[in-house]
Amino acid sequence: MDAVRVSALRERLAGTGWLEAAGEFGGALRRSVSRRSAAGLLLVGTERYEPWHLAAHLGDEAAWSGVPRLAPTLLRHRPPADAPAHLGHGLARLVEARRGATVLVVALESAEAPLLERVHDARRGGATVLTLDTGDGELASLAHERLAVPGAADEPFDLVQHLVSTAAGAKPRLLSRLMPAPLARW
Repeated sequence: MDAVRVSALRERLAGTGWLEAAGEFGGALRRSVSRRSAAGLLLVGTERYEPWHLAAHLGDEAAWSGVPRLAPTLLRHRPPADAPAHLGHGLARLVEARRGATVLVVALESAEAPLLERVHDARRGGATVLTLDTGDGELASLAHERLAVPGAADEPFDLVQHLVSTAAGAKPRLLSRLMPAPLARW
């Protein structure tokens, strides 16, 4: 998604709360991978939904923002034996995740038991868990930070991923200029 489309999307969503929510979640993601003890970003989806698109955008944002740890390692449920090294990581990497690692789970539908177990292992090992989901209560119970897009279909869920990746790549001061100011209370 180019800058013009992102800007038009921001205008359409102004006042809905989604810009602020995506900005806060993206900021939490950036802080998690930027802290001194950070050990990288593991990105995983469900068995039926692999977040390739978000992985590509986070990789771009990592290059543009100067935050290399924002570039994720995409974990797959069944990586082919002959997959290139960067596409051959399975869920076993979640079990190995320890303090300093950030795990971002993207779930368009409810997470399956094997994924929940491995995310639980990562959290128990000290990893920070962030989830972008459509209202999965079990997944939410494992998250340190969560952005829920209730009842989302593919398109709104993809749009929120664009907002999150853009916010994660934005410098904190720039982010405050991109997101509308909160309304002043009387």
